[in-house]
Amino acid sequence: MHPPSPVPDDGSGTLFGLDALGGGPAQVPEGPSFRDSATARRLLPVREIHAEPAAAASPRGRQITARFPEARLITVDSHWRIPGLHGNEGNVERWVRVKGETLVLGERKALTVRPNGRSADWIAPGASNGCAMACAYCYVPRRKGYANPITVFTNIDRIIAGIARHIARQGPKTEPNQCDDASWVYDVGENGDCSVDALICDNTADLVHAFRQWPTAKASFATKFVNPDLLALDPRGRTRIRFSLMPPDDSRLLDVRTSPVAERVAAAADFLDAGYEVHFNLSPVVIRPGWQEAWAELLTRLDDVLPQRVKGQAAAEVIMLTHNRELHEVNLGWHPRAEDVLWQPDLQQAKRSENGAVNVRYRNAVKAEAVAALRTLIDRHTPWLRVRYAF
Repeated sequence: MHPPSPVPDDGSGTLFGLDALGGGPAQVPEGPSFRDSATARRLLPVREIHAEPAAAASPRGRQITARFPEARLITVDSHWRIPGLHGNEGNVERWVRVKGETLVLGERKALTVRPNGRSADWIAPGASNGCAMACAYCYVPRRKGYANPITVFTNIDRIIAGIARHIARQGPKTEPNQCDDASWVYDVGENGDCSVDALICDNTADLVHAFRQWPTAKASFATKFVNPDLLALDPRGRTRIRFSLMPPDDSRLLDVRTSPVAERVAAAADFLDAGYEVHFNLSPVVIRPGWQEAWAELLTRLDDVLPQRVKGQAAAEVIMLTHNRELHEVNLGWHPRAEDVLWQPDLQQAKRSENGAVNVRYRNAVKAEAVAALRTLIDRHTPWLRVRYAF
């Protein structure tokens, strides 16, 4: 097993994701919102905002620029094509710093709802793209080229209206499936983290509030960041939050700038009590020396610390690591220690994704054996944890 490795500094002097598994329940702040806390400002010390003119002029755009009054506002023609940001190989050396210091504002043009069938019935048009966290295995930056800050889509009203039209066309769900027994599930955070987005503006709150009005549908998003402000949104059971978990040693190496695993586990009961459905993503599962022992320890800890009310409604997704040669090359420029476990050609094979990208995943036999082994560990240590799917 690799020893714990130092995580790249985010430029603020703070290292995210370094706590060991353990600790008490998440604390709900009184008074000022978590959005205004020192932790939030360390994660997002925004210095420049690149904005399409219409996005900057919109109500949501004005909310964001007012939130970061000291940031330099730079007008751009397109949120996808920003000179000096996208396609600038020199940004690899500033990979983490760019994520915190730069925001992009744009308007989402495509409002297509795509079928999924794994994590959710449908992938909704997201309200953001990119993330302030810097997980070394993240698939989102592959299209952007050397920089992956958060792009916030300010036309949230049109995004929600598009989702509403799709829900209306579906009607009630007549047959249960592995996504949900009774509701159509819409993943609203495919290319970002809604918990982090809520530090910037009210897009996440608007989505949660919209879904609580729709009795035939649920929102769903995965997160690696505990944002106590979400506890006040009153989702009324219509939003599923999926806390992504991995063994703490893996998280310290790979989940840069995220909330510690212990904090995510401890938050589960608070979010359930606040009206969320709480599931878990066991992902990505990274095969390395001692990986089964590490997962057994994590699962045992879940069984020990989670209250029965969380266990009674919990379910999980198991997702094996998928990597990418271009991302491998990027990581070598800012976090090469991560590639010691992520890039393993002897265990991996090429895989063409749905969007045409050439990725690498574990070889079929290796993956099948690993999935079976993890399912056995789940049955042994957390028999209450229903696996919705594993791939």
